[in-house]
Amino acid sequence: MSLPLLFAAVLILLSTKSSHGFVSPKRTVVFSLPRSYPRSSLLWGEVPLQNKVNGDTTHSDFIDTANGDVGGSSFISPLNGGDNGASSSILLEQSEQQAQSANENPPSFPVVLWRFTRPHTLIGSAIAIPSIFLLASPTYASFFTKKSMAALAFAAFPSLLMNLYITGLNQITDVEIDKINKPELPIAKGDLKKSTATVVVLTALAISLVMSFVHPVYSTSGLQVALWGSFILGTLYSLPPFRMKRHPLLAAFCIVAVRGTIINAGFYSHALTAAFGAAKEVASNMAGTGVLQCLLHDWKCSFSSLFFGIFGIVIALMKDVPDATGDRIFNIRSFTVRVGQKRVFRTMKNLLTLLFGTVGVALVQRAVVATSVGVAIRRGLVGLGCLVAGWSTKWEAREVDAEDSAEVYNYYMHLWKLFYLSYLALPFVK
Repeated sequence: MSLPLLFAAVLILLSTKSSHGFVSPKRTVVFSLPRSYPRSSLLWGEVPLQNKVNGDTTHSDFIDTANGDVGGSSFISPLNGGDNGASSSILLEQSEQQAQSANENPPSFPVVLWRFTRPHTLIGSAIAIPSIFLLASPTYASFFTKKSMAALAFAAFPSLLMNLYITGLNQITDVEIDKINKPELPIAKGDLKKSTATVVVLTALAISLVMSFVHPVYSTSGLQVALWGSFILGTLYSLPPFRMKRHPLLAAFCIVAVRGTIINAGFYSHALTAAFGAAKEVASNMAGTGVLQCLLHDWKCSFSSLFFGIFGIVIALMKDVPDATGDRIFNIRSFTVRVGQKRVFRTMKNLLTLLFGTVGVALVQRAVVATSVGVAIRRGLVGLGCLVAGWSTKWEAREVDAEDSAEVYNYYMHLWKLFYLSYLALPFVK
């Protein structure tokens, strides 16, 4: 366990020294684009820059502003002190009043740490694991036993720490990008130092990985797959020199693997082994309680892995839509950068609508042929809920401008609410 932790620590420390080696804080050029500039003239053109440091006027060649609404906006471009000239890092200028207010009233460390965890993702993990346990339980009553609660707690705690490691690592390696795309994040805003963030994520990682081995009963193979799989792919996704997020297909693979197979099948297997392994119902209906056996032989595990794998892709690609400006500048070749914000937004909206619609119709059909009244009612209600969620996905998007970051972000957070509700409803499909 110490070897991967040491490896991650070295790479993180190297990346925190210079996430982008060409960026130097020695000289900063601040420039504004007047609203009189026609949008077409900003394409690969020459825009006058007003240097507020020495008062002179310079020019920047070939600034790609094809998909950014930058008219009348202020930007900051850090320049190298060497021969490389202006770097490609263009950062949003913070107003003096906001900076002064932040200095006068700095947030407390617990508040900063909570923001650093990316709470919406943390909440998603906190809801997902109990729902997967309840889905795996032979009966609903067996979920509430002491053994089940202990196995659940032992899985949930390291999982939340691993979530912190993955989201925190992404922020540590994306500081310059976040200053453009998400300037409110703690490191990008200056509320949290990189060194402190590095200690936090490495501590979370160490505790999480240790817990996957230390207990003779609860450190199951399913838990190990969930934690170690998330660690490996989360590291490859964000950390140089791998940075799989730069490549759309590799990034999509990471998302499907983690959000789909690793989390759902891993914790499903852990639940069967640690909480319900002695149940006769499990032994008679399963070829085994390993991750692969669960995925191949248990339709509930297969269904949750497929459904949330697709949902994870939608959320991840929708997240990239408002991040197009920073991703383009830093050569993150996401699907949004490659094919455009409108196309990705429309495709992901339609994909999620189709997913909810298909599952909703299938569950209603299974409710009709169910032999138990209770099963029929549960599946019917969840099926109708899926149809409503599909309608909500389309309805909420009707007036969203795909090129307006604020509007897309609000819609993105609406999808997270549907994600939470989907996990809450998951146990009732069986």
